[in-house]
Amino acid sequence: MLDYSVWSSYYVDLSSEEMIREFIRVGFRHTEFSDEHGAELLSRGDAEKKGMKLKRYADDLGFDFPQGHMLLKVDLCADDAVDTLKKWCDLFIALGIKAGVLHAAGGRGLDDAERFDRRVKALSALTDYIKGTGFVICLENLTGAGAPRTAEDLNAIIDAVGSDGNLGICLDTGHLNIIKSPEDSIQTQRDFILAAGSRLKALHIADNDTTSDMHLMPYGRGNIAWDEVMAALKETGYSGLFNMEIPGERRCPIEIRREKLIYCRKMCEYMLSL
Repeated sequence: MLDYSVWSSYYVDLSSEEMIREFIRVGFRHTEFSDEHGAELLSRGDAEKKGMKLKRYADDLGFDFPQGHMLLKVDLCADDAVDTLKKWCDLFIALGIKAGVLHAAGGRGLDDAERFDRRVKALSALTDYIKGTGFVICLENLTGAGAPRTAEDLNAIIDAVGSDGNLGICLDTGHLNIIKSPEDSIQTQRDFILAAGSRLKALHIADNDTTSDMHLMPYGRGNIAWDEVMAALKETGYSGLFNMEIPGERRCPIEIRREKLIYCRKMCEYMLSL
């Protein structure tokens, strides 16, 4: 059975150490390290030293971070993007993170060709930087105009960079579910997973009703066909973290959030048994 987790932004109001203890309290042993907690660690000082210190803290408690989310608002086409993201790579490698999720976004005002070229150039520099570390940058499907929205969009970027070893794909089920208008590229969850294939290294599992990116738990008010998702993951042999990105569930007192996580843990176990 795959390891499962909830994105650490579920406890965005807690320090990294407090967040770890809260997850352990209800039976979780893994999380996707959020960009908020990443920013918190970077604000403490040297990325490598602070990352290694928190990893030792987590290791002592039997907790780890198989997956992390790099800076959410980075403009990959900006001149300073590579230098900014190198610090995040240093931090995540020190934390023991294997899959770092990244938005290949930005480039407002550029035409499609120039935006694509700048993203490829930035990612080429980053993959050279992390070569030999075992760290994989996972490009996430997005929803905005000019952003990569399908597995084919992401495959095209990876092919252009030419670095399968350090580049992969993150499926955000919620993002894919809200691309429904006729002018958008419509792709089912199953089609995305099959098209990503062995490049699929990370997941953002979240549900919505297609009106917005609601970041809800499965089997609630959303309408994603989860049997289809789980069957496709099994068919392709996905072996990464089964991670829920559900900040839409955190708008409640911490005592209620704990109860939700107990339910979420049981739901993950059910879904992974399908």
